[in-house]
Amino acid sequence: MAHSPRLALDVKLKIMANKFTVGLVQMRCTTNAEENLSRAIDKIREASARGAQIISLHELFRSEYFCRKEDADLFNLAEPVPGPATEALAKVAKEKKVALVVSLFERRAAGIYHNTCAVLDADGSFLGKYRKMHIPDDPLYYEKFYFTPGDLGFPNFETKYGKIGVQICWDQWYPEGSRVTALSGAQVIFYPTSIGWHPHEKAEFGAAQLDAWKTIQRAHAIANGVYVAVVNRVGFEGKPANGDPGLEFWGSSFVADPFGQITAEASNDKEEILVVECDPAKSEDTRRNWPFLRDRRIDAYGPILNRWLGE
Repeated sequence: MAHSPRLALDVKLKIMANKFTVGLVQMRCTTNAEENLSRAIDKIREASARGAQIISLHELFRSEYFCRKEDADLFNLAEPVPGPATEALAKVAKEKKVALVVSLFERRAAGIYHNTCAVLDADGSFLGKYRKMHIPDDPLYYEKFYFTPGDLGFPNFETKYGKIGVQICWDQWYPEGSRVTALSGAQVIFYPTSIGWHPHEKAEFGAAQLDAWKTIQRAHAIANGVYVAVVNRVGFEGKPANGDPGLEFWGSSFVADPFGQITAEASNDKEEILVVECDPAKSEDTRRNWPFLRDRRIDAYGPILNRWLGE
């Protein structure tokens, strides 16, 4: 007997409302790519054992954050995506039945490299990738030397457990990317990150920088009524004795709910794994009571496509 349209709708809503659990792996990295991959896999297994279903690693986890300097030899760190790293991670994804968000230095072709996140589903299948759209160029963050801006837009990925979006580090400061990602239906937006204190700035600006970083991403959760899951690396990387002042990565990975409340947060100096339950019904409730998406004036936003509106 055929199901009624109403019954089909009820089933669909029930499926959409299934809760899922995210895991964030906050870890240190070395210059040894295979060691970093092995340790990440161990931590993925640990997160899975604690109930995580969608697990994210931080930005460029296979190496130290190499963009502290401009060095053409460092292009040798890049790899195809998909490639050997995603194949190794797909095995653990399938073994543990977890979806993975993994940030890699992608070699697309000679002279074309991207800062890329691969998304793997719980059966090990490759769902696709997101290429970092906004590329910074600041002291100790010389990313424009290495990365071509992304050209895949702001995709969503349908994992076994939930629909997710991805932004990478510097993307997290731009509300436009998070908005477009949310408008495609993402239930949670992951932000793999490598951010820390410049040694000459921490004493004067460090607390304010960290607060701004948390605030902007909590704001994305509030404005869009979605969960945000922010995973940062931790530890000091650099060799001051050799003229490399280094960066102290501030960790502080966190998950915020659809109204921007932080539900879990890691320290800024230790390796940790956060495991947090996400309930899509909370987005539904938040958006009903704070209907920012309903009241958007999409007829009036054309000027935002201009670089500047002054003279």
